[in-house]
Amino acid sequence: MTAWGKVAAAAEGVLRRMRLISPIWIGALCAAIVMLLLPRFFPLDGQPHADWMQFLGRFHPLLVHIPIGLIVLLPLLEIMGTRRPAFREAAGFLLQIAFVISLATIVFGLLLAYGSGENGTTVTRHMRGGIVLALELLLCLAVRRPWLAWRHGSPYFVLLIAVLITLAWTAHQGGSLTHGGDYLTRYMPPAIRRVVAPSAVLSHPNSFFARHIHTVLETRCVACHGTNKEQGGLRLDSYESLMAGGKHGSVIAPRNPDGSLLLQKVTLPPSDPHFMPAEGRTPLTPEEIARIRAWVLAGASADSGSVPGIFIAEDREEAPPPVGDYAALMAEIRRMQQSQGAKLVQISANPSDGLILRTTDVAASFDDAQLATFRRFAPFIVEAELGRTAITDASIETLIQFTNLRALHLEGTAVTGRTLGKLSSLSQLAYLNLSATKVTSDALAPLKSMPKLHHLYLFNTPAEGTSTADVRSTQ
Repeated sequence: MTAWGKVAAAAEGVLRRMRLISPIWIGALCAAIVMLLLPRFFPLDGQPHADWMQFLGRFHPLLVHIPIGLIVLLPLLEIMGTRRPAFREAAGFLLQIAFVISLATIVFGLLLAYGSGENGTTVTRHMRGGIVLALELLLCLAVRRPWLAWRHGSPYFVLLIAVLITLAWTAHQGGSLTHGGDYLTRYMPPAIRRVVAPSAVLSHPNSFFARHIHTVLETRCVACHGTNKEQGGLRLDSYESLMAGGKHGSVIAPRNPDGSLLLQKVTLPPSDPHFMPAEGRTPLTPEEIARIRAWVLAGASADSGSVPGIFIAEDREEAPPPVGDYAALMAEIRRMQQSQGAKLVQISANPSDGLILRTTDVAASFDDAQLATFRRFAPFIVEAELGRTAITDASIETLIQFTNLRALHLEGTAVTGRTLGKLSSLSQLAYLNLSATKVTSDALAPLKSMPKLHHLYLFNTPAEGTSTADVRSTQ
């Protein structure tokens, strides 16, 4: 071959390689620039934006699982493709689909965070991890075609390993957003937790706040108000951040439960758009709300070991006995659940777990006569939420027929304790809330013989100062 022939052949090879690589890399560069600029167009400023953004953004959790499954399959198909070319062809198609859906997932995720006003360290990490993952998939697309042509496999498989590592890290950030940053350490044995997650150990682990307030916030609220997400600029993952409040000011007003924004939010009707926890998360139970209310009323201390008017014998808990089968009454119970009045709610699908009587939506008008209409369900009711209703001491005669009653809420009612001693016949009663009533310490005397009454709430009552010591001395 002449010199000119060699030059022509070399030029043809260069042109062939440029036709093979240049358009791919130019496209990859443009797509990379667009993805890197997306956070500039949608800055996570912590402020909620248009509702349509939140509507579209809520498709992010639906889409995000699709590329995860495709990416996990990709290395397996490439390895199997060394023996069967059909698998390698499928891997290429899979890579393209994973990249396209990853782009859509990033866009919807940004709309979700930007539209709902979510921000925080983990939100930012999750977003950046998604962008890096998409860029790595782009590089895989760009490198894979030359790899198939020239069979230089090392860079491509190195990229695949990087993709899997990035995927695991980004998925962990997403899990922290959904379940809370401690979802891997929450149930870890304390000895291991001190080593793996020392920051999760509170400075006053035996305080009332650590045992009864922080645990509630951690399981119900921190997923949206913690290091992962700071909706409204509010964090509830520590005492200091709780008392600091958020963008709308403080959420705890010591000695003023009714003026505390946190309690206002968690006690709204579930249908209210401002009800918390949001996003369909499990609401706080009446007992949890009562503990927070009492703690706030007592001054919202970080290190106090007890709260006046509350006695909790945590080491006495026992498994409750099953109740009878109410299957024959299910049709009537379902109609009641759909009505606008008081409701009977199943604790679980297992009838032996019992029913809860809820009056939240009609508390102001629910009186002694209405409670009496529930006598036919009495053997199956294990919890009666009668707080802030219009019932009086006369209802005690009805309540003693609830023979399997385990929890009774009478806070904020007109009950004076005159007939309270009759409750001593309820052998399963473990929780009794009499806060904000006229009950005196003398009225409590008959309750001291109740073997299972381990949770007693008497804050903001004449009996507040003496009940805890009296009950503790007899049980």
